[in-house]
This record gives sequence, C-alpha cells and structure tokens, in this order.
Amino acid sequence: MDKFIIHGGKKLSGKVSVSGAKNSSLALMPATLLNTGENVIYNTPEVNDIYTMIKLLSHIGVETEFKNHTLRLNTKKIVSQEAPYEHVKKMRASVYVLGPLLARYGYAKVSLPGGCAWGPRPINLHLEAMKKLGAVVDLDEGYIVAKASKLIGGKINFDVSSVGATGNALMAAVLAKGTTLITNAAIEPEITLLADDLVKMGAKIDGIGTTTIEIEGVDELTACDIENIPDRIEAGTLLIAAAITQSKIELDNVKTEHLDSLLNKIEMSGVKLFNQNDKIIADAENLCPDSVDVTTSVYPGFPTDMQAQWIAYMSLAEGTSKVTDAIYHDRFNHVPELIRLGANIEVVNNSAIVKGVKGLKGAKVMSTDLRASACLVLAGLAAEGITEVLRIYHLDRGYQKIEEKLKTLGADIQRVTTSEF
Repeated sequence: MDKFIIHGGKKLSGKVSVSGAKNSSLALMPATLLNTGENVIYNTPEVNDIYTMIKLLSHIGVETEFKNHTLRLNTKKIVSQEAPYEHVKKMRASVYVLGPLLARYGYAKVSLPGGCAWGPRPINLHLEAMKKLGAVVDLDEGYIVAKASKLIGGKINFDVSSVGATGNALMAAVLAKGTTLITNAAIEPEITLLADDLVKMGAKIDGIGTTTIEIEGVDELTACDIENIPDRIEAGTLLIAAAITQSKIELDNVKTEHLDSLLNKIEMSGVKLFNQNDKIIADAENLCPDSVDVTTSVYPGFPTDMQAQWIAYMSLAEGTSKVTDAIYHDRFNHVPELIRLGANIEVVNNSAIVKGVKGLKGAKVMSTDLRASACLVLAGLAAEGITEVLRIYHLDRGYQKIEEKLKTLGADIQRVTTSEF
C-alpha cells in the first residue's frame, strides 16, 4: 500500500497539462457495447478506475488496447451480459453497463456497485429509468437482473438530477423502439460528451446540453472515434494547489467554460486568473485569501467533487467560511483529518464552518475517498513540516500520477510503499 510523504511550504511554479476526464471516459467506454466494431477514445487518463472498467468490459467480451492515452475497444465478440461482483465492487460507475447491455441484448445482470466509502448513493433512479422503457427489473442476491425483449420509448423524469442515471437512460433509449423523453436530465459536460458520442454512432438525440432530452430510437449504431474532454476536477484541484501555496502556475488542456462556478469562487478569494484558449494561469503570489462561502450544486453550479479541496483552501483564509454540500449531505470524512493538521472546522448538518487559521502543521493523515485524498494532499503542500497521506489508492482511482505533476511544479512529494493500514 502506497502513501505520500510531503514536505510542505514549497512554492509552485511552471506549467502542466490536465489529463482527460475520468468520469466521461467511464461513460464512453460502456457506450461502445451499443455497436459492433472498433471504437477509439482519445485522451483517456491512465487511472485505476479506467483499468477497472477495462477488466469489466474484457469479461463481457470487449477486446481492448490501451497505449499512450488512446483506448481501443472492439465489440465484435461479446460473450456475456453479466457484470460480476468481483469487477463491480470497486467502482460505482460499473453500473453504466446496465443500459447498453439491456438495450442491445435484452438482458443484463449487474452486481450492485461499490466505490468510495461514503454516503448513500442509491441506484434506484437507474432502475426506474429502465422500467420506464419497459424492462422488468429485479434484485436477486446482490445483482440487478433486467430483461426486455425490446425496450420501448417512454417518459423519464428524474426527481433528482443524476449524472449516472441520465447516462444510463441515454444509452438504453438510443436503441429503444419509438421516442423517449428525459426531463430534469443532468447537463454536466461528461453527459453532453456522451450524447455527442452516441450521435456520432448514429443515434438521434435532440436537446443535448439541456435538461430536456428527446431520443428517437434507431435499429443499430456503428463504431466511432471520440476525443475525450479535459478533467475539470483535476484542473480545479491543481488551481487550488496554486492558491493554497500562494503560487503562480499555468495549466494546459483546460476547458474553462466547464469551470465557471469554481473559477468565480477562486477569483472572489483573491486569486488572479488569466484565460487564453485552452490555457489558464493562476496567480496567487503573496495572497492572503479571503473567505468565500460555497454551496455545491448540480452543473453548472459548484461541483461536489471540489468541496473537500475548497475546505482545505478555506482553512487558511481570512475569516470564516461556510461550505455546504447540497448534493451529498454526509461527504465530510476529510474534516477530522484536516483538523489533525491544525484546521479549525466544525460540521453542522450538511455544512462545514471553516475558521481560517494562520498555518497548518504536518501530521500523519488517512484518505477515506477520492476527493478527500486530494484535499489532504493540498493541505500537506501548504502545511509546515512533513505530512504523510496514507491510503492513496483512493487518489489513484481518479488522478493520473498527480504527484508527478506536482513535482513538475516544484512540490516536494514522494510516493512510498508502506505496510501501514
């Protein structure tokens, strides 16, 4: 098991490139099950969640080749419509195979998913969407079993906007007979890219990028190539790294229009931002950041996946800030670990009250999930002395060699193999 050892207090400088988006890749990959042929996804990140999905798709029969961030998936020899527990338990996004398998083959058996160890994130929205398209869905000994001789278009209204459920509904509906209307659909960039990919395959979709999507089912889809988008959460994390260390850095391969809410809050804290095409410069030199309240929301609001990183940043800001997570009310496992570093934070219901302190001091801390890991690394970069971040396998699920990027920027961070748990 690996850990990071961080000697904090170093200024960052220089330029790094943002990797392709993990979350969009995890939708684009199972979407290939809807066609027969070789699909190519460019700008795919080399993170553990991608390799987990590759193993799952390989079990189903997809032939894969992954080199230099180019992922080739050949779907000519599908041999199974089952996603077993051993592949699904590590990652919630595995449930994305449900819609494509059901739409293409009329049957899917998918283990109930695993993933980060926080919060109830039910998949009932996925299941209800399949039922609206005419599927019979049962739960049997920890598995979702869905059947339909042919999916039929229907009306799907999500009570709560859900990225995963919207993606699954889209993939199921494109091969359904007739018209499907999805309302209160998620509009995250990852969903928009998935819809664009399906259109490239031959799907008929109107309303892409809006909360109301209309799909006219087609008989078959064809393989295609797609360019993945940059990872907006990695970009945001690196921007906070500059802000929390009072540094100046440049990021390449960024879509700033995907980051408007976060960039607005960063500028409110006092950081100077300069955007040009697919680049952004963050200048936080000599900054004494102001406290800025945030409330997470569905896109285009402040992303819940940046909540933990923002709390780390606000722990060193002037005054008191309130960080409310309106998406996942109990996503605060990182707070006790930040307190070990000297932060002054109180969690009240689904809000963290953060009173800025003059400085943090290094300590041994433990990651509990993907974004909590990132927040502890950020705090360690700013803390005085040595910070050890344990259980960074969580971080490896979604950040591509983040320590190498931080080293390029001047951070003193080392990956060390340890027997500690």
